[in-house]
Amino acid sequence: MTDAFVKLPQKGIPKGEILEIMAQLKKSDSNWKGGRTWSLVYYAGDDHTELLKEAYNMFFSENALNPFAFPSLKKFETEVVSMAAHILGGGENAAGTMTSGGTESILMAVKTYREWARATKPEVKRPEMILPMTAHPAFEKAAHYFDVVPVHVPVGDDFRADIGAARGAINDNSILMVGSAPGYPHGVIDSISEMAAIAAEKGIGFHVDACLGGLLLPFIKKLGCQIPDFDFSVPGVTSISADLHKYGFAAKGASVIIYRSEDLRRYQFFVYTDWSGGIYASPGMPGTRPGGAIAAAWACLVAMGEDGYLRSAEQIMKTTKSLTDGIGAIPGLYILGKPDASVFAFTSDEVDIYAVGDAMEARGWNMDRQQMPPSLHIMVTLAHGRIVEQFLTDLEASVAYVRENPSASSEGMAALYGMTAKLPDRGIVRDLVLQFLDNLYRI
Repeated sequence: MTDAFVKLPQKGIPKGEILEIMAQLKKSDSNWKGGRTWSLVYYAGDDHTELLKEAYNMFFSENALNPFAFPSLKKFETEVVSMAAHILGGGENAAGTMTSGGTESILMAVKTYREWARATKPEVKRPEMILPMTAHPAFEKAAHYFDVVPVHVPVGDDFRADIGAARGAINDNSILMVGSAPGYPHGVIDSISEMAAIAAEKGIGFHVDACLGGLLLPFIKKLGCQIPDFDFSVPGVTSISADLHKYGFAAKGASVIIYRSEDLRRYQFFVYTDWSGGIYASPGMPGTRPGGAIAAAWACLVAMGEDGYLRSAEQIMKTTKSLTDGIGAIPGLYILGKPDASVFAFTSDEVDIYAVGDAMEARGWNMDRQQMPPSLHIMVTLAHGRIVEQFLTDLEASVAYVRENPSASSEGMAALYGMTAKLPDRGIVRDLVLQFLDNLYRI
């Protein structure tokens, strides 16, 4: 293994040596292909991945900043947006754009409603948006970036937004209410119909964060799963974000932000007409937009088709049931709430769940940890169908190990998470995280 490259090498490194260095480094990464991770990567098989690579590489150098230079990318993006809008019940009037991922989709939604309020509610000087406590932190980032005040509402015992609290949070400064489909922490869909009706009654926007479920929920519903309505079929829903690179199985980074109408989408765009370099127009946050991600998303959607998404949804939900049934059968463990799809969290009142996570890590599983309450998080993909039995065997053994070794709670990540969970001053936790981020960028 080579030393760290703190400065540019005096002479360029040969291709073969570069690739060998990278291959060696990759060996220490999580084994997502073997189903050993429960987030971050959505794998639909080698053949599908090869298609994405070929499509991406065909447009590797193209830049969607200028649609006149690359009309192919314009075609791909407009058709991807149209297909996604129809999947989400948007019909002919819906309009949107592709983005680099769920965070950008959410940022663009919040920016859009801020601009909409400036144009239609000039009396609002300090705009607010109403967020369930379980809403994705990207909304907090958007609030920070665009100077919109986040107003948090609690969730009930079912982890869905408290409807009464949501209604009570609306005031003259409110411009937007948000619901999740599903929420990342517990996999439950907020009561979108009720919340959207309140938003419509009060004359504000309602955004559905379906970044996680937008390309899964419509298909499990067609398979007969009983899930709450969440898309544009619900009156009052004015926009939806949905990630294509999650359960859409597209290449990263690919997401869409869809609005009920072109009129609303127009507030997303940025235009500057007085630059000496010419008129500048941009649909989203970036200027340069990688053509490969757009092309690969189009190739993905037309290759999967409705039948492909139905097959994958059926397999994912079958795997999810096997996992939730198996976890629930292990003494001391239980699922939080009643998840609507393939995302859920589990915990224990008898053993330290963080220590269980550590024990699973020692067995080669990459486990995501959550807080309030402490839990381990699972996001089921196609890669997990073949590892259910081994996972459950290792999980049962890990629980037994923690029962027999109480000291495990004061070791490893269990100690870190346990400490931060108990700190009453969340500012201290923030400082610790900032220090962690600083350390990430030190060689």
